[in-house]
Amino acid sequence: MASVTALRSRRRLPVLGRRGAFRLHASTLVALLAASSAPTPMYALYQAAWHFSAMTLTVVFSAYVLALLVALLTAGTLSDHLGRRPVLAGALLAEAVAMAVSAAAQGVPELIAGHSLQGLATGVATSAAGAALLDFEAPDRPGRAAVANGIMPVAGMAVGVLVSTALVQYAPAPTRTVYLLLLVLFIAQAAAVRLTPETARTESGTWRPIRLLHLLHLLRPTITVAPASRPGLALAAPGIVAAWALGGFYSSLGPSLARLIAPHAAHATGGLVFFTLTAAAGLAGHAARALPARTVSLAGAALLIPGALLTLAAPHLHSLLALFAGTALAGAGFGGVTQGALRLLLRPAAPGERAGSLATYYALSYLAMSIPVVLAGLLTNLYGLQASVALYGATVVALTLTGLIRAAHLPHKA
Repeated sequence: MASVTALRSRRRLPVLGRRGAFRLHASTLVALLAASSAPTPMYALYQAAWHFSAMTLTVVFSAYVLALLVALLTAGTLSDHLGRRPVLAGALLAEAVAMAVSAAAQGVPELIAGHSLQGLATGVATSAAGAALLDFEAPDRPGRAAVANGIMPVAGMAVGVLVSTALVQYAPAPTRTVYLLLLVLFIAQAAAVRLTPETARTESGTWRPIRLLHLLHLLRPTITVAPASRPGLALAAPGIVAAWALGGFYSSLGPSLARLIAPHAAHATGGLVFFTLTAAAGLAGHAARALPARTVSLAGAALLIPGALLTLAAPHLHSLLALFAGTALAGAGFGGVTQGALRLLLRPAAPGERAGSLATYYALSYLAMSIPVVLAGLLTNLYGLQASVALYGATVVALTLTGLIRAAHLPHKA
């Protein structure tokens, strides 16, 4: 009997230490955001095969984002209460199912269903994985987790769109291959998460039927920000909204803009627009990791203005060079905004406030990403892509200027 107990005890022991667990959760964020950007180069293939409009394209894109918002607002804090491991492992398995649904899609309804399930799973998983990064941060390297939370998502988006672009160009059946590779990756990560130590102070018995009402209470829509983090969020919010709105434009309509400028360019060109944005964001975030968070956030917001203006000018100049240059500037701004904002938000948060604060950040980000994209799709249908680009760019510039002017009047401590 004692040997059986000892065997069970050994089975429960985590295999991965602090460093291994940190790397695993960082790779999980990369994979989740890679999956979110992977469809971007394939949208042109879907449009050619299924003959749908720009408005339908933005609806497909927004299905993911809106489902993610629902998950963030209802289940973003679950890992603070139920534990990082069960919540993250379950979300990753749901992500794998979403990949299977998208791989099997034969039309727009199935694609929307796959993207919606993916959004729900990603909303739960990103807040849990991001909070776990803070939990596993090495004591001798403070701030590393906040930097990783800023860099890994944009690095994931860059990797996802680059790999997907290559598969679209060279692989057979890319609209299935991409999702099947991600499916295998998510299953492997879900298994690996079970080998990490549990870091959240879970509430014993939460999973028992008697606590079902308590679980439903946890799933009510909430916005949670650590009190110490609120001044930082107030400072960074306009830049966050402007950056993610611009990111949504490049993700959904960037390939269409590239085709408008260069109709005979390779399909890969459209995917490379979003890759340029995310690669520049990742490099900028990494380069700025040692600078003060407030400075990085505001400098990133300022870079969004020339990026948006140059992108706005590209169709009139009939220049792919102008498009990619504007995208790179916007990407550097995006990286600065996200890096600075996450450091302002996460550093003051207590351990039990981390997942909720992250969920609020992502909710604000994806809300800013989805609503303007749907409006841009509608405007594109009514007035054409160039008019939509002009209004989108002008809105981002106006919002960014408003945020910078407001920040100049806030106390420096914010």
